[in-house]
This record gives sequence, structure tokens and C-alpha cells, in this order.
Amino acid sequence: AYVLLSPPFQRCLVVPVDPSRTAELTALIQRLDVEATIEMELLVQVDQALTHVSSGRANHNERLEFLGDAVLRLAATEYLDRYHPKLTVGSSSSLRAQLVSDRWLAELGEHIGLEPLLNLGPKALGDAAARATIRADATEALIGALYLGTGNLKTVHRWLTPHWHHTSAEVQTTPHRFHGKTTLQEWSQGKGLGLPMYVTEQRSSTHGDSQRFRSRVQVGDQLQAEAMGRSRKEAEQNAAAAAVQKLIGADAEGNTELH
Repeated sequence: AYVLLSPPFQRCLVVPVDPSRTAELTALIQRLDVEATIEMELLVQVDQALTHVSSGRANHNERLEFLGDAVLRLAATEYLDRYHPKLTVGSSSSLRAQLVSDRWLAELGEHIGLEPLLNLGPKALGDAAARATIRADATEALIGALYLGTGNLKTVHRWLTPHWHHTSAEVQTTPHRFHGKTTLQEWSQGKGLGLPMYVTEQRSSTHGDSQRFRSRVQVGDQLQAEAMGRSRKEAEQNAAAAAVQKLIGADAEGNTELH
């Protein structure tokens, strides 16, 4: 059964997609391995999901991205409840943040070969720094399109669950990559060094630039590291992860202890 949606998500008159575009979109849906019936209505939704506002087209992907954000969070919550039921609420929230992050979405979009299928305007085509952000937004819109085109979360779960399994395993085996600030703070306080100090500066005004911010973290006079990021938060997290990686290397040589 289809979920009833209020405007602007109500189903509307289906306008056929160009035949050459249809073949590309059909191949994309097949790559997702969601076992969805590929009908024109679904193809129209997917085509819209891959159409950036810069294209100048009336049916761009902002609304589907908005819907996809809600669908993604619900599906991720259901995933955690099913596959990680013993996690505390705090741990579940932390893991979910990784499963729905912009970085994760951008990487997923790259994995499924989304970028060549995007409808972009001249400005977006010339903005290489924003490419990851555009890819993440389109991936989120694609999630919304699949939900809207099939009427349930089954297709979303079928597509995303294998990728979530992989990410969850990475978080559990290398937590410092995802929770570097927490790990570094626990180490520094355990050593009686107080809180890590971060100095973060903006180096670019371009939204989505992976080197927009640079952050340097200092722990007493014992440890220093720096890294870049698209936001202050990301740059600080990356700097902390780099510092923890140094600690892991030192620990392997027997110079320190990381608990």
C-alpha cells in the first residue's frame, strides 16, 4: 500500500522521461539491487532526484532531498533496532550519526556512480569544491525518490543495509576515525593533561570545500596534530582522529598507552 502524502509530495501527472535517459536510470536502479518494479513513475522520481536546482528546471531535487532526510533517519533507526539492539540509546545515536552523515552519503553516491547522471547547471558544473555536497544531496534525494516511488521502506532497507553493515563494522573496529574527539579527550584527561585545545580557522568561503577549515589540536606539550574539513566540526574531528592515530603509532612502539 502506498503511504498518503500531503503536498508537495502527492503524486502528480507522470511526464515520460527521454528514452536515452530512461535506459541510464533503469541501469542505476538495477545497480541498487532493490528488486523494485521499474515503472515510469519511479523513473520520473529518480530523474528528479538527480536534478540539481542549478539546472534551472522546475522539478529539481530539493523537495525529495527534504523527504529523503526523514526517510533516511527512520530507516537507520530501524536498522539499529534490528541489527544492534543491545546498544544504549547514546551509542545508537552516535552510530546513527555516522550512518546518515553527509560524508557517508557522498561516499555512497560515488560508489553507485551517481555523478555522471546528475543534471547540473553551469555554476554547479564549475564548482569542483561543492561536488561532494551535491552528490550527498542527490543521494539523499534518491532515497526519497525510492520511498515515494515504491510506497514503503523495504526498497530503502534492501539498498542501504549492506552499506550500513560495512560502516558499522568500521566504526566498531576503528572508532577513533569516527569518534576522535571523544577518544582524545578521554586519553588526555586520563593522563591528567586536561582538555585538548583546538584552534580552527576558515581558509575558504566555498561551501562544500573539503579544505574549507583547518583545525590544529594540542594536548599539553605532548601531542599536536592538524587536519582539514568542510566544516569546523569536521575539521576538529579529523584533527582529533589524526592525533589519536599518532597515539596508536606511539603505543605500538611502546612509548605510550591508549585506553
